[in-house]
Amino acid sequence: MGIRVLVIEDEAGIADFVTRGMREEGFTVSHAADGESGWHELQSATWDVVLLDWWLPGADGLALLRRFRQRDRTTPVLFLTARDAVSDRVRGLDSGADDYLCKPFAFEELLARVRALARRRDGAGTVLVSHGVRLDLATQRSQREGHALDLTAKEQALLLFFLRHPGEVLSRTRIYEHVWDERYDGLSNTLEVHVMELRRKLESRGPRLIHTLRGRGYLFGDAPGSQREGLP
Repeated sequence: MGIRVLVIEDEAGIADFVTRGMREEGFTVSHAADGESGWHELQSATWDVVLLDWWLPGADGLALLRRFRQRDRTTPVLFLTARDAVSDRVRGLDSGADDYLCKPFAFEELLARVRALARRRDGAGTVLVSHGVRLDLATQRSQREGHALDLTAKEQALLLFFLRHPGEVLSRTRIYEHVWDERYDGLSNTLEVHVMELRRKLESRGPRLIHTLRGRGYLFGDAPGSQREGLP
Protein backbone atom coordinates (compact mmCIF):
# COMPACT_ATOMS: atom_id res chain seq x y z
CA MET A 1 0.00 0.00 0.00
CA GLY A 2 1.34 3.49 -0.51
CA ILE A 3 0.97 6.00 -3.28
CA ARG A 4 -1.16 4.15 -5.86
CA VAL A 5 0.15 4.54 -9.41
CA LEU A 6 -1.43 3.28 -12.64
CA VAL A 7 0.97 2.84 -15.58
CA ILE A 8 -0.72 2.70 -19.00
CA GLU A 9 2.10 1.80 -21.38
CA ASP A 10 2.28 -0.67 -24.28
CA GLU A 11 6.09 -0.95 -24.56
CA ALA A 12 6.86 -3.97 -22.40
CA GLY A 13 10.44 -2.95 -21.61
CA ILE A 14 9.48 0.53 -20.41
CA ALA A 15 6.45 -0.77 -18.50
CA ASP A 16 8.54 -3.39 -16.71
CA PHE A 17 11.31 -0.88 -15.91
CA VAL A 18 8.86 1.64 -14.47
CA THR A 19 6.65 -0.78 -12.50
CA ARG A 20 9.57 -2.69 -10.99
CA GLY A 21 11.44 0.45 -10.07
CA MET A 22 8.45 2.14 -8.49
CA ARG A 23 7.50 -0.98 -6.50
CA GLU A 24 11.05 -1.10 -5.14
CA GLU A 25 10.53 2.51 -4.00
CA GLY A 26 7.42 1.50 -2.04
CA PHE A 27 4.70 2.52 -4.49
CA THR A 28 1.68 0.34 -5.23
CA VAL A 29 1.69 -0.04 -9.02
CA SER A 30 -0.69 -1.56 -11.58
CA HIS A 31 -0.08 -1.80 -15.32
CA ALA A 32 -2.32 -1.74 -18.39
CA ALA A 33 -0.91 -2.35 -21.87
CA ASP A 34 -3.59 -0.81 -24.12
CA GLY A 35 -6.33 1.78 -24.17
CA GLU A 36 -9.18 -0.62 -23.41
CA SER A 37 -7.58 -2.21 -20.34
CA GLY A 38 -6.32 1.22 -19.30
CA TRP A 39 -9.86 2.59 -19.31
CA HIS A 40 -11.03 -0.40 -17.28
CA GLU A 41 -8.31 0.21 -14.66
CA LEU A 42 -9.08 3.93 -14.52
CA GLN A 43 -12.69 3.15 -13.64
CA SER A 44 -12.09 0.20 -11.34
CA ALA A 45 -9.99 1.89 -8.63
CA THR A 46 -8.87 5.20 -7.17
CA TRP A 47 -5.38 6.28 -8.21
CA ASP A 48 -3.02 8.86 -6.74
CA VAL A 49 -1.11 9.32 -10.01
CA VAL A 50 -1.59 8.00 -13.56
CA LEU A 51 1.36 7.57 -15.97
CA LEU A 52 0.00 7.55 -19.50
CA ASP A 53 1.65 6.79 -22.84
CA TRP A 54 0.46 8.72 -25.91
CA TRP A 55 0.59 5.91 -28.48
CA LEU A 56 -1.49 2.93 -27.33
CA PRO A 57 -3.25 0.05 -29.09
CA GLY A 58 -6.92 0.85 -29.36
CA ALA A 59 -7.77 4.29 -28.00
CA ASP A 60 -4.64 6.46 -27.88
CA GLY A 61 -3.53 8.20 -24.72
CA LEU A 62 -4.87 11.59 -25.74
CA ALA A 63 -8.38 10.23 -26.37
CA LEU A 64 -8.21 8.21 -23.17
CA LEU A 65 -7.21 11.29 -21.16
CA ARG A 66 -10.01 13.42 -22.60
CA ARG A 67 -12.52 10.68 -21.77
CA PHE A 68 -11.12 10.31 -18.27
CA ARG A 69 -11.31 14.04 -17.61
CA GLN A 70 -15.05 13.99 -18.29
CA ARG A 71 -15.51 11.94 -15.12
CA ASP A 72 -12.43 12.80 -13.04
CA ARG A 73 -10.81 16.23 -13.03
CA THR A 74 -8.58 15.81 -9.97
CA THR A 75 -6.43 12.68 -10.36
CA PRO A 76 -2.96 13.79 -11.58
CA VAL A 77 -1.95 12.44 -15.00
CA LEU A 78 1.61 12.49 -16.33
CA PHE A 79 2.19 11.84 -20.03
CA LEU A 80 5.16 9.56 -20.82
CA THR A 81 5.83 9.85 -24.54
CA ALA A 82 8.44 10.20 -27.24
CA ARG A 83 6.48 13.10 -28.72
CA ASP A 84 8.64 16.04 -27.66
CA ALA A 85 7.48 18.85 -29.96
CA VAL A 86 6.20 21.94 -28.18
CA SER A 87 2.88 21.62 -30.02
CA ASP A 88 2.45 18.06 -28.70
CA ARG A 89 3.17 19.15 -25.14
CA VAL A 90 0.60 21.91 -25.47
CA ARG A 91 -2.01 19.45 -26.80
CA GLY A 92 -1.33 17.06 -23.94
CA LEU A 93 -1.54 19.70 -21.24
CA ASP A 94 -4.59 21.33 -22.79
CA SER A 95 -6.32 17.93 -22.86
CA GLY A 96 -5.97 17.59 -19.10
CA ALA A 97 -2.48 16.29 -18.37
CA ASP A 98 -0.78 17.71 -15.26
CA ASP A 99 2.77 17.02 -16.40
CA TYR A 100 4.70 15.78 -19.42
CA LEU A 101 7.91 13.70 -19.51
CA CYS A 102 9.61 12.78 -22.77
CA LYS A 103 11.23 9.41 -23.46
CA PRO A 104 13.96 8.52 -22.77
CA PHE A 105 13.87 9.80 -19.22
CA ALA A 106 15.83 9.38 -16.01
CA PHE A 107 14.04 7.24 -13.44
CA GLU A 108 15.01 9.65 -10.65
CA GLU A 109 13.25 12.48 -12.47
CA LEU A 110 10.14 10.34 -12.93
CA LEU A 111 10.08 9.58 -9.19
CA ALA A 112 10.45 13.26 -8.33
CA ARG A 113 7.61 14.23 -10.64
CA VAL A 114 5.30 11.50 -9.32
CA ARG A 115 5.94 12.59 -5.73
CA ALA A 116 5.34 16.23 -6.67
CA LEU A 117 2.00 15.31 -8.29
CA ALA A 118 1.00 13.28 -5.23
CA ARG A 119 1.83 16.25 -2.97
CA ARG A 120 -0.18 18.56 -5.19
CA ARG A 121 -3.17 16.21 -5.00
CA ASP A 122 -3.05 16.09 -1.20
CA GLY A 123 -2.00 19.66 -0.53
CA ALA A 124 0.90 19.48 1.91
CA GLY A 125 1.05 15.71 1.52
CA THR A 126 -0.61 12.72 3.09
CA VAL A 127 0.77 12.19 6.59
CA LEU A 128 -0.10 9.23 8.81
CA VAL A 129 0.56 9.41 12.56
CA SER A 130 0.00 6.73 15.19
CA HIS A 131 1.65 5.97 18.55
CA GLY A 132 4.35 8.59 17.99
CA VAL A 133 5.25 7.25 14.52
CA ARG A 134 4.89 9.65 11.59
CA LEU A 135 5.05 8.79 7.88
CA ASP A 136 4.80 11.38 5.11
CA LEU A 137 3.79 9.64 1.88
CA ALA A 138 4.76 12.53 -0.35
CA THR A 139 8.33 12.86 0.94
CA GLN A 140 8.68 9.17 1.94
CA ARG A 141 10.11 10.23 5.31
CA SER A 142 9.32 8.45 8.55
CA GLN A 143 9.98 9.38 12.19
CA ARG A 144 9.37 8.12 15.68
CA GLU A 145 9.06 10.70 18.46
CA GLY A 146 10.69 13.24 16.15
CA HIS A 147 13.68 11.01 15.33
CA ALA A 148 14.22 10.02 11.69
CA LEU A 149 13.94 6.34 10.82
CA ASP A 150 16.31 4.98 8.17
CA LEU A 151 13.97 2.51 6.43
CA THR A 152 14.25 0.62 3.18
CA ALA A 153 11.45 1.06 0.62
CA LYS A 154 9.87 -2.25 1.62
CA GLU A 155 10.13 -1.47 5.35
CA GLN A 156 8.46 1.86 4.62
CA ALA A 157 5.63 0.12 2.75
CA LEU A 158 5.24 -2.33 5.64
CA LEU A 159 5.13 0.49 8.18
CA LEU A 160 2.53 2.26 6.05
CA PHE A 161 0.27 -0.80 6.13
CA PHE A 162 0.59 -1.01 9.92
CA LEU A 163 -0.16 2.71 10.26
CA ARG A 164 -3.29 2.31 8.18
CA HIS A 165 -4.52 -0.44 10.53
CA PRO A 166 -3.43 0.40 14.10
CA GLY A 167 -4.87 -1.89 16.77
CA GLU A 168 -6.02 -4.48 14.21
CA VAL A 169 -4.88 -8.09 14.14
CA LEU A 170 -3.31 -8.47 10.68
CA SER A 171 -2.73 -11.97 9.34
CA ARG A 172 0.53 -12.80 7.58
CA THR A 173 -1.38 -13.55 4.39
CA ARG A 174 -3.12 -10.18 4.41
CA ILE A 175 0.09 -8.25 5.07
CA TYR A 176 2.13 -10.14 2.48
CA GLU A 177 -0.44 -9.87 -0.30
CA HIS A 178 -0.90 -6.12 0.27
CA VAL A 179 2.73 -5.10 0.80
CA TRP A 180 4.41 -7.50 -1.65
CA ASP A 181 1.48 -7.61 -4.09
CA GLU A 182 1.92 -11.38 -4.38
CA ARG A 183 0.13 -14.45 -3.11
CA TYR A 184 1.52 -15.77 0.19
CA ASP A 185 2.63 -19.40 -0.08
CA GLY A 186 3.00 -19.85 3.68
CA LEU A 187 6.61 -20.99 3.28
CA SER A 188 8.63 -17.82 2.70
CA ASN A 189 10.13 -16.07 5.72
CA THR A 190 10.45 -12.76 3.83
CA LEU A 191 7.72 -11.13 5.88
CA GLU A 192 9.18 -12.24 9.21
CA VAL A 193 12.63 -10.92 8.28
CA HIS A 194 11.25 -7.50 7.31
CA VAL A 195 9.05 -7.29 10.41
CA MET A 196 12.02 -8.12 12.62
CA GLU A 197 14.16 -5.42 11.00
CA LEU A 198 11.40 -2.80 11.11
CA ARG A 199 10.71 -3.68 14.73
CA ARG A 200 14.41 -3.26 15.56
CA LYS A 201 14.53 0.22 14.02
CA LEU A 202 11.32 1.33 15.74
CA GLU A 203 12.50 0.02 19.11
CA SER A 204 15.71 2.02 18.84
CA ARG A 205 13.47 5.04 19.53
CA GLY A 206 10.94 3.65 22.01
CA PRO A 207 9.05 0.62 23.34
CA ARG A 208 7.76 -2.19 21.17
CA LEU A 209 4.90 -1.35 18.81
CA ILE A 210 4.75 -4.42 16.54
CA HIS A 211 3.48 -7.40 18.48
CA THR A 212 3.36 -11.03 17.34
CA LEU A 213 0.13 -12.90 18.06
CA ARG A 214 0.86 -16.60 17.84
CA GLY A 215 -1.08 -18.25 15.04
CA ARG A 216 -2.90 -15.01 14.17
CA GLY A 217 -0.40 -12.50 12.81
CA TYR A 218 0.73 -9.07 13.98
CA LEU A 219 -0.71 -6.06 15.77
CA PHE A 220 0.63 -2.49 15.65
CA GLY A 221 0.04 -0.36 18.72
CA ASP A 222 -0.19 -0.92 22.46
CA ALA A 223 0.88 -4.28 23.83
CA PRO A 224 -2.05 -6.74 23.77
CA GLY A 225 -1.50 -7.88 27.36
CA SER A 226 -1.21 -11.62 27.83
CA GLN A 227 -1.33 -12.18 24.05
CA ARG A 228 2.00 -10.50 23.53
CA GLU A 229 4.62 -12.86 22.16
CA GLY A 230 8.30 -12.74 21.35
CA LEU A 231 10.07 -12.12 18.09
CA PRO A 232 8.78 -13.84 14.95
